[in-house]
Formats: sequence, structure tokens, C-alpha cells
Amino acid sequence: MNWDFLFGAANGLALLCWAVLILLPRRDISRALTFYGGTGLLCLAYAVLLLLLLTGSVDIGAPEGSAAADFTTIEGVRSIFLSDGGVTVGWIHYLAFDLFVGMWIARDADTKGFSRLLQAPVLLLTFVAGPFGLLVWLIIREPASRRANPRKGKLKL
Repeated sequence: MNWDFLFGAANGLALLCWAVLILLPRRDISRALTFYGGTGLLCLAYAVLLLLLLTGSVDIGAPEGSAAADFTTIEGVRSIFLSDGGVTVGWIHYLAFDLFVGMWIARDADTKGFSRLLQAPVLLLTFVAGPFGLLVWLIIREPASRRANPRKGKLKL
């Protein structure tokens, strides 16, 4: 399996979708392209590659003598990421989830009336540092959520 090609293709697809999300008007076609053509394809690639790896159908490219893959120990997880296949599948996982979170942030921000100029840095931060961008958005959106739903203690998600 050509892990370098798959890694690059997933990166290219994610980058294209992030550019659409940040730069283009949010119309039905751009939303569908980002959701189905981006997140959907990345999730499909992740699922297929993970199944191939777990069934041993493809060589993951692990170095000789590395520990067995295991999600319950740090050594086992480290051994997964020592292989080209493990890094590629793990990276596609991050790309898919971060793009999905970015789409949610953009939709939430549009609904709450936040300008695209405010959204852009938050989306870029989410693209680069996933959960950090999400945290910044949750902090920024809180006052707007409370204004939209004045009942005390009730957040409108």
C-alpha cells in the first residue's frame, strides 16, 4: 500500500475543504462538498483503512521489533504510530473530526450572526490545532448563546 500517496491525498482533500469552508460563500453546494466530499470521504477512507489494518490485509509498514498494536497502553499506541499505516489512518481520523468540528463552528457562527471575519481565525485555529480552536469558539459563543436564550443556566446548543 502506498501510504505516502494516501497521506498526501487525505491532506489535499482536507485542505481543499477547509478553503471552501473559510473562503467561499456558504451555499448548499459548498456545504455538501465539505460535508459529503470532505468529511464523508475522509470517514470512509478511515473506516476502510482501519478494517484493512485490523484484519492484517495490508502491511502497515511497522519497523521490525516494534511492540504489538494495543489501544490500552501507551507503548501499544506508540507502536501503532511507528508505522506508516498507523500514522496515515490516525491522521485521517484527525482530519475528518477537525473538519466536522469546523463545519459545526461555521454553521453555529452563521446561525448566531457572527461575521466571517471573526469566524476565519477560529476556523484556522481549529484546522491547525483542533480542540484548541473548538475551545476558543465555545468561549466566544457563550455570551451570544446566553443572549439568545435568557433563561438562567440554559444553553442553547
